Amino acid sequence: MASFIYITHFRTMMVVFVFANLSYMSVMCVGYDTPANFVFGDSLVDVGNNDYIPTLSKANYPPNGIDFPNQVPTGRFTNGRTIIDILGNELGIGNFTPPYMAPSTTGPVVLKGVNYASGAGGILNDTGALFGGRFNLDAQIDNFEKTRKYIISSIGTENASNFMKKSLFSITMGSNDFINNYLIPIFSVAERALVPSDAFIQMLISKYRLQLTRLYSLGARKIVVVNVGPIGCIPYLRDTQNLGGSGCVALANQLAQGFNTKLKDLVADLSKNLEGSLFVYADAYRIVNDIVSNYKSYGFEFPDRACCFLIGEHGGITPCGPGPSKVCGDRSKYIFWDAYHPSEASNSIIAKKLLDGDTNYIYPMNVRQLVQA
Repeated sequence: MASFIYITHFRTMMVVFVFANLSYMSVMCVGYDTPANFVFGDSLVDVGNNDYIPTLSKANYPPNGIDFPNQVPTGRFTNGRTIIDILGNELGIGNFTPPYMAPSTTGPVVLKGVNYASGAGGILNDTGALFGGRFNLDAQIDNFEKTRKYIISSIGTENASNFMKKSLFSITMGSNDFINNYLIPIFSVAERALVPSDAFIQMLISKYRLQLTRLYSLGARKIVVVNVGPIGCIPYLRDTQNLGGSGCVALANQLAQGFNTKLKDLVADLSKNLEGSLFVYADAYRIVNDIVSNYKSYGFEFPDRACCFLIGEHGGITPCGPGPSKVCGDRSKYIFWDAYHPSEASNSIIAKKLLDGDTNYIYPMNVRQLVQA
């Protein structure tokens, strides 16, 4: 009986091993030399990880996903696809990169990539605490390390190393460290009095350096680092910190620009000093600021209002659902889907500039060039 159990277990393990290696070989033979897409970040690129944890930061309910295939709310914080979804589609990487927390994201599936992003997540571990559960960047890298161990056990150390070198890694982090940490109304007043903005930004950069270096040490080589967009222009901050005023919130945008300046230097330094690395700096601030400033030329009619809203001059006081939110009729005319996040129409423009844009938007090469490098 014991021999039968052992043989059955052995055969099962052999089937898994062979399937994993066949999956690895098939992935390595696709048109683009990018076997997998590993995604880290916040709600801008979360595709459903927060569905599986106790948190106030969720989007797995209507009207989110109203323009996603089959109109399914998957946990994406937008009406349709995220920037990462669109990039993956354009690169022919395959189906949407699945969330790490989904029960189906296991076994050979991970050889095509995993999304670890989490709404309310940040560079700092205390960022987003008001929302309860979330995976900040340290935790996301912890989860990637578990995936990496599985890949090594499935295809071997040498194959896994080559696999990681060819894979695409992207990190979209930093917005919440300002919106849901340093700039939280009332709660952050004392912190801002004690910690000057320059010191806070330097703390973020120092922490981020350690995290990006750790990701490199785990095998990542082709790494896209997305900077912080013009957060002062989102409906939430327009309504909560620009009372009686017009235009974007200057302080928030100044903080983002200060962070981005140091982040660009960090990315250049890492690329220079970490052997074999290809770090790319994606300037989301410039892209989104251009969209907001020249919205009519991009086909938008509403540059400062949320499409999904309930109250607030800009629709930024309450989140998009669950509950009696109102949804605009033509979502393609709105830059913002809700109080915080861009619409799929905006995501499509951003993705296109990251994929094929020049060095004004992404440096020293765009995503397509990075994939083929």
